[in-house]
Amino acid sequence: IMAMGNNTIVTEFILLGVTNQTELQTPLFILFLGIYLVSMVGNLNLILLIWVSSQLHTPMYYFLSNLSFIDLCYSSVITPKMLENFVSEKNIISYPGCMAQFFFFLFFVIAEFYMLTTMAYDRYVAICRPLLYNVTMVPWFCSLLVAGVYIMGGIGAIVHTTCLARLSFCGDNVIHHYFCDLLPLLKLSCSSTYINELLVMIVGGFNLLVTTLPILISYTFILLSILRMQSTKGQSKAFSTCGSHLAGVIIFYGSIIFTYYKPVSSYNVIQEKVASVIYTMVIPMLNPLIYSLRNKDVKDSLKKVMKGEALQ
Repeated sequence: IMAMGNNTIVTEFILLGVTNQTELQTPLFILFLGIYLVSMVGNLNLILLIWVSSQLHTPMYYFLSNLSFIDLCYSSVITPKMLENFVSEKNIISYPGCMAQFFFFLFFVIAEFYMLTTMAYDRYVAICRPLLYNVTMVPWFCSLLVAGVYIMGGIGAIVHTTCLARLSFCGDNVIHHYFCDLLPLLKLSCSSTYINELLVMIVGGFNLLVTTLPILISYTFILLSILRMQSTKGQSKAFSTCGSHLAGVIIFYGSIIFTYYKPVSSYNVIQEKVASVIYTMVIPMLNPLIYSLRNKDVKDSLKKVMKGEALQ
């Protein structure tokens, strides 16, 4: 903390971490390290499998590999620092480090919203417009959709981080969380956070609406198409590929909405930490498991890779 006249300007923050109960530090460190390693291995393997297996060179798996990349990144923005805090005495993060962590976390979280929407659109075209699929989901269009995903993530992260950096932090520099999240930082600010709260509602509301509506519309049409199918095998395959995606969407959206879409005054430390652990650690671990264990193409490709037939 730097003194400036009668005021003090915060140059670093102290992260309280997941818990201050010493008896829980070691078990939680082992648990979260295990989750992170499973997440890293699962997502990296899925990306590599999609890259080397010619059977998986389709739009659906191109989007899935990008989802795995996003999960890998935003989990890595948060988890290593959290794990370090379990074993270090002083859990300090510099002010620039805190802003950088917040920016990249938000960038990848918003990108995940749009990637899940892109994947829902892909499934809609595949199931409801199968004859037009190869004409619609051409490589340049898929690349354009993915570029749009990252652009939207960048815009949202820049807007929120710029407005957060304009706030004054003086005196109290203890963040009641395990990473530099928006609501705990707003609680620490000694200047007005009205604009920031408004941005959560406007920018966050826009991102939520623009991604949720297409997913709901896509899945309404998908469900109607599946119910009209004559083949039970076709229904089963459609439910399998869509069920995986829908499960990921529900868990991710549910934990994010629970955390951010409410007034700062109703902030509850324990509830926020539990919800945050779900979307920063559990979801990046679950996604590769959900998409690979329930997917015949991925399983077949994995067997071929093991036998050295992936590129045939």
